[in-house]
Amino acid sequence: MNEKVETKKRINWNDLAIVLILLVLIVILAIIKPVFLSAENLLNIMRQVTIVAILGIGMSYVLISAEIDLSVGSLAALSGIIVALTLKSGWNMGICILLALLSSVFCGFLNGAIHTFAKIPSFIVTMGMLNIARGVVLVITNSYPITGLPAAFKVLGRGYLGPIPIPVIIMVVCYVIGYIVLKYTKFGRSIYAIGGNIEAARLSGIPVSRNKVLIHTISGLTAGIAGVVLASRVFSGQPGAGNGLELDAIAACVIGGTSTSGGKGRLWGTFLGALIMGIIANGMNLLNISTNWQLIMQGTIIIVAVGLDRLKSD
Repeated sequence: MNEKVETKKRINWNDLAIVLILLVLIVILAIIKPVFLSAENLLNIMRQVTIVAILGIGMSYVLISAEIDLSVGSLAALSGIIVALTLKSGWNMGICILLALLSSVFCGFLNGAIHTFAKIPSFIVTMGMLNIARGVVLVITNSYPITGLPAAFKVLGRGYLGPIPIPVIIMVVCYVIGYIVLKYTKFGRSIYAIGGNIEAARLSGIPVSRNKVLIHTISGLTAGIAGVVLASRVFSGQPGAGNGLELDAIAACVIGGTSTSGGKGRLWGTFLGALIMGIIANGMNLLNISTNWQLIMQGTIIIVAVGLDRLKSD
């Protein structure tokens, strides 16, 4: 009984620590740069974190299942290029977005199917897909950006509904759906079971193979959504879009408390992780710190977060 109470307290403290880190960052930056708390800057931060936060939903599913997906940045680029190409060809915008999402969903499905049925580690499969998707993007664009898109497409990435940016609304909808699936469905509970002990999950009757394919497919879907929003925000199809986003998504998940060993994680933690990273990047921009140092900071955060996760698991 005492062990259960101690575990509960420890978990509550871990959750509280994420919030405390966020509050400390906000207070420090507000003191150093009062403009940080301006409505315009806060909205800018929310817009900036939407891409990583949406990617983090699918990545959370994958990490909780004790796997990894390194292809999401390239899949986001692929979906952005496809939506840009089809829009420039004069197709209906809804169909263009659907085709873009289907392309990333199909790649996610392939990741899951190859990993599950060919017994190839997800690290290897998704690393291969990272290169394949990026190569396809470079081939079909000849490494040139796709511009000249219809003005209506800008709404998804730059528009507002009242005072709220449309990308933030898209992100919130994705999180609500992702949270409900993970928390209240049989499939969501099976993700934790698979990540906690895959053999026990299989013996208990959980369709492990099918669910693993579905998990990677969902990761492909969120990558596609992020890619479409990103293409709308930059109002073009950029061949280099999404570079490094897979690391950002993993960092957001781990900072938010998702274990790289599987079996543990919460979507609200992933969002806070993405928000912490966004605030750090925004603060460094306000302080005129070069992007080179931002990369060093990001790498350090990833190493420290994973290290702390490993220490807690031991």
